[in-house]
Amino acid sequence: MYQYTCQKDIEEKTACYQISISELAARHEAERDEVDVSVVMERMQHSLAVMKANIRTGVECVQPSIGGLIGGNAARMYRYATAGAPLGGELLARAVAYALAVTEENARMKRIVACPTAGACGVVPACLIAVGEARGLDDAALTRALFNASAIGIVIATGATISGAEGGCQAEVGSASAMAASALVEMAGGSVPACINAAAMALKNILGLVCDPVAGLVEVPCSKRNAVGVANALAAADMALAGITSVIPLDEVVRAMKEVGRALPYELRETAKGGVAVSKTAQEIRRRIGQSLAGDL
Repeated sequence: MYQYTCQKDIEEKTACYQISISELAARHEAERDEVDVSVVMERMQHSLAVMKANIRTGVECVQPSIGGLIGGNAARMYRYATAGAPLGGELLARAVAYALAVTEENARMKRIVACPTAGACGVVPACLIAVGEARGLDDAALTRALFNASAIGIVIATGATISGAEGGCQAEVGSASAMAASALVEMAGGSVPACINAAAMALKNILGLVCDPVAGLVEVPCSKRNAVGVANALAAADMALAGITSVIPLDEVVRAMKEVGRALPYELRETAKGGVAVSKTAQEIRRRIGQSLAGDL
């Protein structure tokens, strides 16, 4: 009854039942698992608690990641965001700090929520929690926003992919950015069409983004790409809330992303054999990490 796999499904069912995207997503999950909606809401609240814990710990921790390539950037960015006048404003700077925090916690092998993947785990929580703080929203509002994001994630995963190995980083940070953009619009009181337009614009903006992890680790350039995904989501959400629409519908953008992913060379799809992963500095890092691991054996 509440199942959806594409933009058209979401538009038709939210209109039919006169509900938001977040409510559609929650009802669909409850229907699928044959449980009450309160059960799936509780699950999502747990995910939100993990995200908040990642941010709380991540903006203070300076411990290096497992690969030693990141760690401490979130703390630096958080200090900058709260101590002065960031060029993009405090909200954006905080959101960037939060995205770095979650990705650094992931790289330290802490428990995170893969939303939609571990490599793109910082975008959605950073956007939603930073905006939630700025607007004084409670956990119930943030939980609903996460359901909205999940609906967009389902549409992308069904129509294309959320795997960097299959579609490049456009499928990871791009998908996360689209999910966050839609959720932000609903948080701000935007309509269902505005949510979908925000998602489409955000995903279009990152089409073609390659996945080129240095030394094969989800650290560089992954962490900072999450920060860019945050900025993209906020821009797309603001455009949609201003009444700007995506000329290309979300379903068509998703199909385009799938085709772009297929066209990306193997080397640019999470193999660490292309892009910045084969730069001179990256190769030196890879050798150093390899020697370190060999010395530990």
